[in-house]
Amino acid sequence: MAKCCEQVFGDVFEDVLIRSNDLDDLYSTTFMRTQVEQAAYNNARWCDAVCRAHGIPGEFHESLWLNRHPVPRFYPNAVTLSNTRGLAEQRALIQDLIATSTLPNLAIKDSFCALDPAPFACHLLFEATWLWRSTSLPKPLDTATRFHWGVVTEPSDLARWETAWNGPSADDQSLPPARIFLPALLTDNDIAFVAAHQDGHIVAGAIANRSGDVVGISNVFTREEDAPRFWAGCVATVMDQFPGLPLVGYESGSELVIARQCGFAALGPLRVWAWARSST
Repeated sequence: MAKCCEQVFGDVFEDVLIRSNDLDDLYSTTFMRTQVEQAAYNNARWCDAVCRAHGIPGEFHESLWLNRHPVPRFYPNAVTLSNTRGLAEQRALIQDLIATSTLPNLAIKDSFCALDPAPFACHLLFEATWLWRSTSLPKPLDTATRFHWGVVTEPSDLARWETAWNGPSADDQSLPPARIFLPALLTDNDIAFVAAHQDGHIVAGAIANRSGDVVGISNVFTREEDAPRFWAGCVATVMDQFPGLPLVGYESGSELVIARQCGFAALGPLRVWAWARSST
């Protein structure tokens, strides 16, 4: 089995032109996936989609997704895809990434809190909790219905969506932050940018991405004064866009509390580690 996987992942997964559905099928049929593994793989697929839109796709290995390029802000250079059974490969790939990289900083998403950061001289950026919302649950009821909910389809609207996602502080800067969500993402039928509109303005939103038999929900932004209702609206709109599939994601702090109120169950913890090149 190990030799077969090595051949499959070495010959196929490093081909950056591989179709998304083929990648999903290969992962779902080659390995038995727990809910956390499905959530981690979904997150890696989203990270890769964002990087691919920037012309810097990553590499999928059996137990790890990694990207050797300067990735967009907030995005990691590696995401672990399996628990302890993949530790040896993960350690080797991360060590190689650090040893060969010319980047000043790297981020590693430890999806199972299984990595020992000491050999890599990493420090903790943050911790969060993986989430799963079952298909047996109905759509949330209190969904801020006075707003118009929809999906972004035009590049100009995507730019407006990202401005709203950046928040008010972005408007105060002399130069806007570099774009993360590029129009190429709108051509992917497995990705949806959800938006709530009021008086011509985008006031809340989220991103959904489908991989295999799950849909990830991430980058939720809302008005603080009515966050639970906006969260519910985002979830309901994603369920309309991708019916019949469980939702996955991760959150921390107050967003975790709200997500649990919307029907998400906690699966387990994750950590994101940061590595910085020594100046000496």
